[in-house]
Amino acid sequence: MSEPRWLNETELRAWTGFLETSDLLHRMVEQQLREVGGVTTVQYDILHRLNESPEKRLCMTDLAERLVSSRSGITYQVAQLEKAGLLRREDAPDDERRVLAAITEKGRRVLERTAPGHVEAVRAGLLDALTPDQTAQLAAIMDAARTRLRGTVRLHPPRRPRSR
Repeated sequence: MSEPRWLNETELRAWTGFLETSDLLHRMVEQQLREVGGVTTVQYDILHRLNESPEKRLCMTDLAERLVSSRSGITYQVAQLEKAGLLRREDAPDDERRVLAAITEKGRRVLERTAPGHVEAVRAGLLDALTPDQTAQLAAIMDAARTRLRGTVRLHPPRRPRSR
């Protein structure tokens, strides 16, 4: 067994800084979204993804994949949003096994109300602390890391065959 590649001082500072900054920024954004829209960060992201999709709806599996979430986690969040009238579930017209989540007019109004403060929180908590060059570097770093991780991390456990 080979020796672990321990983090050097700079790498450790980068890693712990990433974790702390991510946690603090998440709390800041979460507070803003709950106060203004009554939604969590995950719920806001679901509504945003649906609103940005061409047909204002997405298959639940695609939604889970885009949000890097389990299918059961997305199902729970969608149920909460459906109860609040912010989205609705629909059967896919081309495949009865697929379920779609579609944003409602009420869901679009929540986005309209929360988006300005959401963007301001992201700016105040992160982007305003960076120069334009640093923002471009951060974007490139996140693109590289995301691409590598999307290619190696299994997002969903394999489906078990149905027993008959």
